[in-house]
Amino acid sequence: MTVLAHAFGARYDLPIPLWLFVLGGALVVIASFLLIVPRGASAAAAGTQHVDAEVEEQRGAALDGAWIRGLHPVWGTLAVLWLAFMIWCGIIGSAEVAENIIVTWLWLLVWIAVPLTVAVIGDWTQPVNPFAFLSKVADSPRLRGAVLGGPNALRWPDWLGWWPAVGLFFLAACGELIYNLDTTIPEEAAQILIGYALFTLVMGFLFGREWLHRGELFTVLFDTWGRIGFFRFGAPGRRGFAGGLERGFSPHLSRIAFVLLMLLNVNFDGLLSTPQWADVLRQLPNGYNVPSAKQHYFNTVTFALMAVVLALVLLGFAQASTRAGRLRLRPLESLTGLLPSLVPIAFGYLLAHNIEYLLVNGQLMFPLLGNPPGGDGNWPLAPHMPYPFNDSYEVNHTFLPSGFYWYFSLAVIIAVHVYAVILAHRHLVRVGIDRRSELRSEYPWLVAMVAYTCLSLWLLAQPLTKETASTSGLPDPSPLLPSTSITAPLQ
Repeated sequence: MTVLAHAFGARYDLPIPLWLFVLGGALVVIASFLLIVPRGASAAAAGTQHVDAEVEEQRGAALDGAWIRGLHPVWGTLAVLWLAFMIWCGIIGSAEVAENIIVTWLWLLVWIAVPLTVAVIGDWTQPVNPFAFLSKVADSPRLRGAVLGGPNALRWPDWLGWWPAVGLFFLAACGELIYNLDTTIPEEAAQILIGYALFTLVMGFLFGREWLHRGELFTVLFDTWGRIGFFRFGAPGRRGFAGGLERGFSPHLSRIAFVLLMLLNVNFDGLLSTPQWADVLRQLPNGYNVPSAKQHYFNTVTFALMAVVLALVLLGFAQASTRAGRLRLRPLESLTGLLPSLVPIAFGYLLAHNIEYLLVNGQLMFPLLGNPPGGDGNWPLAPHMPYPFNDSYEVNHTFLPSGFYWYFSLAVIIAVHVYAVILAHRHLVRVGIDRRSELRSEYPWLVAMVAYTCLSLWLLAQPLTKETASTSGLPDPSPLLPSTSITAPLQ
């Protein structure tokens, strides 16, 4: 059975030139800005929306950090048992990617589907996060007293900030994007989960809840995504979409790096899928121009450099907004204030990039639930499972036309950029010193959003669409490229 290897399947013939789609997206973002500007004028006239910029940044710094809930023994125990079961499936089960539940569960559900649901609903995950539960259990004053000679957890250094979460996210992103031929091997995935479970146990024991606030990957990640979600589940912030983003972010380089990696993660995935990137790899010296360890190292370094470049570019636009608005903010504080507007964009990219991947490969969960470890003889209930939880189930790749995914992605990308402009506008209205300065401060960030919209639409289109001679105005030099897929038997 053919199963999508990543986020793209069949390609779609564009009915009009791609540049027209890109231009249309940019014009929509500009039009949205023109529509919300009068609202800023009304707020300024009322004199009720403006606050001191330094107070705004201090509020964000004070409330930042993942919101930690109490211990949920029943849900937490069930989550750890499920994690142990996944590890067992990875170790003793089939080595085929499409046959062992651990790969689909980890890289499809936990890494992609759960963040999307959290971004819509809110962060519902902490009671069932096995790693957070293990950290909370290990946070025992009595145990620390017996081992370390004192009940208190170690102090989390201020300089450390969110760097552990940044490092873990970078490693996980590289594992999913670059080293996926290894990390999707069921036994390798099981070893990763074992190693991380032990690591988070030790960190919870040493640092207590500060590890969850700023270090544990899934707690910090889902808390950040959850700030977009409608419900708060006890976390600070206004109920409603993006209500949690009003908390702001700490003006700490590591916190900024974490949010930007969330954004870049999908952008880089799209870049790796473009024909232009394949051409770049073919021009590299021997050893780097074919899939190999050297090429993986090259991609890893490129990913890190792109993160630095993205941070510098956005920092420049944010500082330009600050200078135009005559705000007394340092560069990191300038970017921090506008950082919440980037979180919906990261969500939009994650959804648009992976919608087909989720709808097609997500169907694998039906037969996988019937035979979690896969193979013959590993799961005694497998021969007795009814349809669709048995081997007779076939994944349907074409239940939606390929054009649906392109237009859906187009709408999502434009919508989140429009919403980003609105969120940035609200922030700049709050911290602006007068109407004229506030309006001037919005122009640099608008330029950044328009440019980002154009780039993202072009990047998203490369592996999804194909411009024909009639839509590009140029002769078609090559046949249609094959879809990005692998052949994996589902038994």
